[in-house]
Amino acid sequence: MKTIGIFCGGFSSEFEISIKSATTILTNFPDGYNAFLIVVSKEKWTARYQDEEYTIDLNTISFTANGLLIKIDSGLVYIHGNPGENGKIQAFLEMKGISCINSGALASELSFDKWYCNQFLKGFNIPVAKSLFLTAKNDFTIENIIEELGLPVFVKPSDSGSSFGISKVKTIEELQPAIEFAFKEGNTIVIESFLDGTEVTCGVYRTETGIYALPITEITSENDFFDYEAKYLGKSQEITPARISDEIKEQVQKTAKRIYNLLRLRSISRIDFMIVNDIPYVIEVNTTPGFSPASIVPQMIKCDGNTIKQFWTEIFEVELNKK
Repeated sequence: MKTIGIFCGGFSSEFEISIKSATTILTNFPDGYNAFLIVVSKEKWTARYQDEEYTIDLNTISFTANGLLIKIDSGLVYIHGNPGENGKIQAFLEMKGISCINSGALASELSFDKWYCNQFLKGFNIPVAKSLFLTAKNDFTIENIIEELGLPVFVKPSDSGSSFGISKVKTIEELQPAIEFAFKEGNTIVIESFLDGTEVTCGVYRTETGIYALPITEITSENDFFDYEAKYLGKSQEITPARISDEIKEQVQKTAKRIYNLLRLRSISRIDFMIVNDIPYVIEVNTTPGFSPASIVPQMIKCDGNTIKQFWTEIFEVELNKK
Protein backbone atom coordinates (compact mmCIF):
# COMPACT_ATOMS: atom_id res chain seq x y z
CA MET A 1 0.00 0.00 0.00
CA LYS A 2 1.54 3.32 -1.11
CA THR A 3 1.76 6.15 1.39
CA ILE A 4 0.68 9.58 0.07
CA GLY A 5 1.27 12.89 1.82
CA ILE A 6 -1.16 15.71 0.97
CA PHE A 7 0.76 18.94 1.44
CA CYS A 8 -1.39 21.89 2.53
CA GLY A 9 -1.24 25.18 4.44
CA GLY A 10 1.70 27.22 3.16
CA PHE A 11 2.87 30.79 3.56
CA SER A 12 0.15 32.72 1.72
CA SER A 13 -3.10 34.33 2.83
CA GLU A 14 -4.94 31.16 1.76
CA PHE A 15 -3.48 28.90 4.49
CA GLU A 16 -6.86 27.83 5.89
CA ILE A 17 -8.45 27.50 2.44
CA SER A 18 -5.67 25.11 1.46
CA ILE A 19 -6.34 22.94 4.52
CA LYS A 20 -10.06 22.84 3.65
CA SER A 21 -9.20 21.77 0.08
CA ALA A 22 -6.81 19.07 1.28
CA THR A 23 -9.30 17.80 3.86
CA THR A 24 -11.97 17.40 1.17
CA ILE A 25 -9.51 15.40 -0.93
CA LEU A 26 -8.52 13.23 2.04
CA THR A 27 -12.17 12.57 2.92
CA ASN A 28 -12.77 11.35 -0.65
CA PHE A 29 -9.41 9.64 -1.16
CA PRO A 30 -9.14 6.61 -3.47
CA ASP A 31 -9.10 3.18 -1.85
CA GLY A 32 -5.86 1.29 -1.44
CA TYR A 33 -3.63 4.14 -0.20
CA ASN A 34 -2.35 5.25 3.18
CA ALA A 35 -2.95 9.02 3.01
CA PHE A 36 -2.65 11.88 5.50
CA LEU A 37 -2.21 15.66 5.60
CA ILE A 38 1.16 17.39 5.88
CA VAL A 39 0.55 20.95 7.09
CA VAL A 40 3.33 23.29 5.96
CA SER A 41 4.14 26.49 7.84
CA LYS A 42 7.26 28.64 8.14
CA GLU A 43 7.91 27.15 11.57
CA LYS A 44 7.58 23.44 10.78
CA TRP A 45 5.91 20.71 8.71
CA THR A 46 3.37 18.68 10.68
CA ALA A 47 1.85 15.33 9.75
CA ARG A 48 -1.76 14.80 10.84
CA TYR A 49 -1.76 11.02 11.05
CA GLN A 50 -4.40 8.85 12.72
CA ASP A 51 -5.78 11.74 14.79
CA GLU A 52 -2.32 12.70 16.09
CA GLU A 53 0.22 15.32 15.02
CA TYR A 54 3.89 14.61 14.34
CA THR A 55 6.73 16.91 13.29
CA ILE A 56 8.18 15.94 9.91
CA ASP A 57 11.93 15.37 9.64
CA LEU A 58 12.74 17.50 6.58
CA ASN A 59 15.91 15.54 5.82
CA THR A 60 14.01 12.33 5.19
CA ILE A 61 10.39 13.61 4.84
CA SER A 62 9.41 11.14 7.53
CA PHE A 63 8.18 10.83 11.12
CA THR A 64 7.82 8.10 13.71
CA ALA A 65 4.37 7.07 14.97
CA ASN A 66 3.85 4.31 17.54
CA GLY A 67 7.40 3.12 16.97
CA LEU A 68 6.98 2.89 13.17
CA LEU A 69 8.88 5.05 10.68
CA ILE A 70 6.40 6.61 8.22
CA LYS A 71 7.80 7.83 4.90
CA ILE A 72 5.76 8.98 1.91
CA ASP A 73 6.06 7.35 -1.49
CA SER A 74 4.47 10.28 -3.33
CA GLY A 75 3.19 13.75 -2.57
CA LEU A 76 0.07 15.61 -3.64
CA VAL A 77 0.94 19.27 -3.22
CA TYR A 78 -2.25 21.23 -2.55
CA ILE A 79 -0.94 24.52 -1.21
CA HIS A 80 -2.55 27.63 -2.72
CA GLY A 81 0.36 30.01 -3.31
CA ASN A 82 3.86 29.89 -1.82
CA PRO A 83 5.60 27.40 -1.43
CA GLY A 84 3.39 24.85 -3.22
CA GLU A 85 1.56 26.35 -6.17
CA ASN A 86 4.83 28.00 -7.26
CA GLY A 87 6.66 24.66 -7.43
CA LYS A 88 9.07 25.00 -4.49
CA ILE A 89 7.89 21.94 -2.60
CA GLN A 90 7.71 19.96 -5.83
CA ALA A 91 11.38 20.81 -6.50
CA PHE A 92 12.30 19.86 -2.93
CA LEU A 93 10.52 16.51 -3.22
CA GLU A 94 12.13 15.83 -6.60
CA MET A 95 15.58 16.33 -5.02
CA LYS A 96 14.60 13.79 -2.37
CA GLY A 97 13.54 11.30 -5.03
CA ILE A 98 9.85 11.55 -4.11
CA SER A 99 7.36 11.78 -6.96
CA CYS A 100 4.52 14.30 -7.18
CA ILE A 101 1.02 13.44 -8.35
CA ASN A 102 0.38 17.02 -9.50
CA SER A 103 2.26 19.40 -11.80
CA GLY A 104 6.03 19.45 -11.39
CA ALA A 105 8.32 22.27 -10.32
CA LEU A 106 8.84 23.99 -13.68
CA ALA A 107 5.20 23.76 -14.79
CA SER A 108 4.00 25.01 -11.41
CA GLU A 109 6.41 27.94 -11.28
CA LEU A 110 5.63 29.06 -14.83
CA SER A 111 1.86 28.82 -14.48
CA PHE A 112 1.96 30.50 -11.04
CA ASP A 113 3.37 33.78 -12.35
CA LYS A 114 0.56 35.59 -14.15
CA TRP A 115 2.86 37.67 -16.35
CA TYR A 116 5.31 34.99 -17.48
CA CYS A 117 2.56 32.41 -17.99
CA ASN A 118 0.50 34.69 -20.21
CA GLN A 119 3.56 35.78 -22.21
CA PHE A 120 4.47 32.13 -22.73
CA LEU A 121 0.96 31.31 -23.95
CA LYS A 122 0.90 34.44 -26.12
CA GLY A 123 3.90 32.99 -27.96
CA PHE A 124 1.63 30.11 -29.05
CA ASN A 125 -1.03 32.54 -30.34
CA ILE A 126 -3.36 32.00 -27.40
CA PRO A 127 -5.29 35.25 -26.76
CA VAL A 128 -4.40 37.14 -23.56
CA ALA A 129 -5.19 40.64 -22.30
CA LYS A 130 -2.81 43.46 -23.17
CA SER A 131 -0.68 44.12 -20.10
CA LEU A 132 2.32 45.81 -18.46
CA PHE A 133 4.79 44.23 -16.02
CA LEU A 134 6.12 46.14 -13.01
CA THR A 135 9.05 45.13 -10.80
CA ALA A 136 8.95 48.44 -8.91
CA LYS A 137 6.30 51.08 -8.22
CA ASN A 138 7.98 53.58 -10.55
CA ASP A 139 8.62 51.32 -13.55
CA PHE A 140 5.94 53.27 -15.46
CA THR A 141 4.35 56.61 -14.83
CA ILE A 142 0.61 56.72 -14.27
CA GLU A 143 0.33 58.57 -17.59
CA ASN A 144 2.26 55.80 -19.42
CA ILE A 145 -0.04 53.14 -18.02
CA ILE A 146 -3.21 54.99 -19.00
CA GLU A 147 -1.80 55.69 -22.47
CA GLU A 148 -0.91 52.00 -23.01
CA LEU A 149 -3.94 50.31 -21.49
CA GLY A 150 -6.66 52.90 -20.96
CA LEU A 151 -9.24 52.50 -18.19
CA PRO A 152 -10.50 50.45 -16.48
CA VAL A 153 -7.58 48.11 -15.75
CA PHE A 154 -6.87 45.25 -13.38
CA VAL A 155 -3.87 45.49 -11.08
CA LYS A 156 -2.67 42.12 -9.77
CA PRO A 157 0.30 40.66 -7.93
CA SER A 158 2.05 38.67 -10.65
CA ASP A 159 3.88 36.23 -8.40
CA SER A 160 1.15 35.47 -5.88
CA GLY A 161 -1.35 32.65 -6.09
CA SER A 162 -3.92 34.19 -3.79
CA SER A 163 -6.90 36.38 -4.58
CA PHE A 164 -5.53 39.15 -2.36
CA GLY A 165 -3.97 42.34 -3.70
CA ILE A 166 -6.15 42.52 -6.84
CA SER A 167 -7.94 45.76 -7.76
CA LYS A 168 -10.17 46.89 -10.59
CA VAL A 169 -9.17 50.49 -11.31
CA LYS A 170 -11.75 52.76 -12.90
CA THR A 171 -10.19 56.21 -12.39
CA ILE A 172 -6.69 57.65 -12.61
CA GLU A 173 -6.80 58.52 -8.90
CA GLU A 174 -7.26 54.84 -7.97
CA LEU A 175 -4.24 53.58 -9.91
CA GLN A 176 -1.32 54.42 -7.59
CA PRO A 177 -3.05 53.09 -4.44
CA ALA A 178 -3.90 49.89 -6.35
CA ILE A 179 -0.24 49.46 -7.36
CA GLU A 180 0.90 49.89 -3.77
CA PHE A 181 -1.79 47.48 -2.58
CA ALA A 182 -0.65 44.81 -5.07
CA PHE A 183 3.02 45.17 -4.08
CA LYS A 184 2.07 44.32 -0.49
CA GLU A 185 1.06 40.83 -1.69
CA GLY A 186 3.73 40.16 -4.34
CA ASN A 187 7.19 41.24 -5.50
CA THR A 188 6.07 41.97 -9.07
CA ILE A 189 2.73 43.07 -10.46
CA VAL A 190 0.90 42.97 -13.76
CA ILE A 191 -1.53 45.61 -14.99
CA GLU A 192 -4.01 44.27 -17.53
CA SER A 193 -6.43 45.98 -19.86
CA PHE A 194 -10.08 45.37 -19.01
CA LEU A 195 -11.79 42.55 -20.86
CA ASP A 196 -15.54 43.12 -21.00
CA GLY A 197 -17.19 39.74 -21.51
CA THR A 198 -18.39 36.51 -19.93
CA GLU A 199 -16.09 34.92 -17.36
CA VAL A 200 -15.84 31.13 -17.47
CA THR A 201 -13.50 28.51 -16.11
CA CYS A 202 -12.65 24.98 -17.25
CA GLY A 203 -11.19 22.13 -15.21
CA VAL A 204 -8.76 19.83 -17.04
CA TYR A 205 -7.01 16.60 -16.05
CA ARG A 206 -5.46 13.47 -17.55
CA THR A 207 -7.28 10.16 -17.84
CA GLU A 208 -6.26 6.84 -19.35
CA THR A 209 -7.71 8.02 -22.68
CA GLY A 210 -6.02 11.45 -22.75
CA ILE A 211 -6.54 15.03 -21.56
CA TYR A 212 -10.13 15.54 -20.42
CA ALA A 213 -12.07 18.79 -19.96
CA LEU A 214 -14.80 19.01 -17.33
CA PRO A 215 -18.05 20.93 -17.86
CA ILE A 216 -17.45 24.69 -18.02
CA THR A 217 -18.55 26.97 -15.18
CA GLU A 218 -19.75 30.54 -15.73
CA ILE A 219 -18.87 33.02 -12.98
CA THR A 220 -20.96 36.07 -12.14
CA SER A 221 -19.75 38.12 -9.18
CA GLU A 222 -21.69 40.45 -6.89
CA ASN A 223 -18.45 42.41 -6.63
CA ASP A 224 -16.66 44.14 -9.51
CA PHE A 225 -14.71 40.95 -10.24
CA PHE A 226 -14.01 37.44 -8.92
CA ASP A 227 -12.00 38.51 -5.85
CA TYR A 228 -11.47 36.78 -2.49
CA GLU A 229 -14.98 37.62 -1.22
CA ALA A 230 -16.55 36.38 -4.44
CA LYS A 231 -14.43 33.23 -4.47
CA TYR A 232 -14.69 32.16 -0.84
CA LEU A 233 -17.38 34.22 0.94
CA GLY A 234 -20.37 33.54 -1.28
CA LYS A 235 -20.27 36.81 -3.22
CA SER A 236 -20.54 35.10 -6.60
CA GLN A 237 -22.83 32.85 -8.59
CA GLU A 238 -21.20 29.88 -10.26
CA ILE A 239 -23.32 28.34 -13.00
CA THR A 240 -22.43 24.86 -14.24
CA PRO A 241 -22.75 24.19 -17.10
CA ALA A 242 -22.04 27.70 -18.39
CA ARG A 243 -24.71 29.50 -20.42
CA ILE A 244 -22.67 29.59 -23.62
CA SER A 245 -23.18 28.11 -27.08
CA ASP A 246 -21.90 24.67 -27.96
CA GLU A 247 -19.43 26.27 -30.37
CA ILE A 248 -17.91 28.50 -27.67
CA LYS A 249 -17.94 25.62 -25.19
CA GLU A 250 -15.95 23.47 -27.63
CA GLN A 251 -13.51 26.32 -28.26
CA VAL A 252 -12.92 26.94 -24.54
CA GLN A 253 -12.39 23.25 -23.78
CA LYS A 254 -10.07 22.82 -26.77
CA THR A 255 -8.00 25.83 -25.70
CA ALA A 256 -7.91 24.66 -22.07
CA LYS A 257 -6.62 21.23 -23.10
CA ARG A 258 -4.02 22.82 -25.37
CA ILE A 259 -2.78 25.03 -22.51
CA TYR A 260 -2.65 22.00 -20.20
CA ASN A 261 -0.47 20.21 -22.75
CA LEU A 262 1.78 23.21 -23.53
CA LEU A 263 2.51 23.85 -19.87
CA ARG A 264 3.09 20.12 -19.23
CA LEU A 265 0.57 20.09 -16.39
CA ARG A 266 -0.49 17.06 -14.38
CA SER A 267 -3.46 16.14 -12.19
CA ILE A 268 -6.26 18.74 -12.02
CA SER A 269 -5.81 22.31 -13.24
CA ARG A 270 -8.46 24.99 -13.69
CA ILE A 271 -8.04 27.54 -16.46
CA ASP A 272 -9.96 30.83 -16.33
CA PHE A 273 -11.13 32.70 -19.43
CA MET A 274 -12.97 35.86 -20.39
CA ILE A 275 -15.05 35.42 -23.53
CA VAL A 276 -15.05 38.64 -25.58
CA ASN A 277 -16.70 38.70 -29.01
CA ASP A 278 -16.77 34.88 -29.01
CA ILE A 279 -12.99 34.70 -28.37
CA PRO A 280 -11.80 33.08 -25.09
CA TYR A 281 -8.97 35.13 -23.57
CA VAL A 282 -6.92 33.39 -20.90
CA ILE A 283 -7.03 35.12 -17.52
CA GLU A 284 -5.17 32.68 -15.29
CA VAL A 285 -3.98 29.09 -14.93
CA ASN A 286 -4.57 27.44 -11.53
CA THR A 287 -2.59 24.28 -10.81
CA THR A 288 -4.07 23.83 -7.31
CA PRO A 289 -7.65 25.09 -7.74
CA GLY A 290 -9.86 25.38 -4.66
CA PHE A 291 -11.27 22.02 -3.60
CA SER A 292 -13.43 22.74 -0.58
CA PRO A 293 -17.03 21.45 -0.81
CA ALA A 294 -18.16 24.86 -2.10
CA SER A 295 -15.37 25.20 -4.69
CA ILE A 296 -15.87 25.24 -8.43
CA VAL A 297 -14.11 22.01 -9.46
CA PRO A 298 -16.26 19.78 -7.19
CA GLN A 299 -19.30 21.43 -8.83
CA MET A 300 -17.89 20.55 -12.27
CA ILE A 301 -17.30 16.95 -11.18
CA LYS A 302 -20.88 16.63 -9.95
CA CYS A 303 -22.24 18.12 -13.18
CA ASP A 304 -20.16 15.58 -15.08
CA GLY A 305 -21.95 12.75 -13.29
CA ASN A 306 -18.86 11.73 -11.34
CA THR A 307 -17.95 11.55 -7.65
CA ILE A 308 -14.96 13.24 -6.05
CA LYS A 309 -13.59 9.86 -4.99
CA GLN A 310 -13.85 8.40 -8.48
CA PHE A 311 -12.33 11.59 -9.92
CA TRP A 312 -9.20 11.25 -7.76
CA THR A 313 -9.10 7.53 -8.42
CA GLU A 314 -8.82 8.28 -12.16
CA ILE A 315 -6.05 10.82 -11.52
CA PHE A 316 -4.01 8.50 -9.30
CA GLU A 317 -4.29 5.63 -11.79
CA VAL A 318 -2.72 7.86 -14.44
CA GLU A 319 -0.29 10.10 -12.56
CA LEU A 320 1.39 7.39 -10.49
CA ASN A 321 2.22 5.51 -13.68
CA LYS A 322 3.23 8.35 -16.02
CA LYS A 323 5.85 11.04 -16.08
